[in-house]
Amino acid sequence: MFGNFGFSYIGLLFLLMLFIPNIMWSKRTPQGYTAKNENKILLFFERLGEILTCCCALVFSDFNIHKWTFWSLWLIVAFILMIMYEAWWVRYFQSERKLSDFYSSFLRIPLAGATLPVIAFFMLGMYGKVVCMLIATFILGIGHIGIHMQHKKSIDIEN
Repeated sequence: MFGNFGFSYIGLLFLLMLFIPNIMWSKRTPQGYTAKNENKILLFFERLGEILTCCCALVFSDFNIHKWTFWSLWLIVAFILMIMYEAWWVRYFQSERKLSDFYSSFLRIPLAGATLPVIAFFMLGMYGKVVCMLIATFILGIGHIGIHMQHKKSIDIEN
């Protein structure tokens, strides 16, 4: 139910796919971006979810590739979502890097920069049948997607 302890190379791969573009982003933030005035409750959920999701991704060996079953489709979907996330980042880095670019949708998925990785890690949790990961990504989604929604709403109001 909670998972088998052990290192997950798939979890590490997912985290690298998550962190590398975010590190690059820190040097290429959108024009006018500020984290000021973020909802403190959403920020708490985001930080807690980030910590829990990162820990779960690394410490449960259930995420590693094992015998092919129908259940493996969860992993395939998770990888597709992470590849879409990488493609969204490529599009962002090639853009003018405006706030509207950062909070854009991708293939009709709203707020793709926040939504895609959260859903991908949730799918990874489904693949591994790790309840802790499912809970962690739910907490992360409340905070991370919530903050992005808040920022998007403020941009829409300004425009």
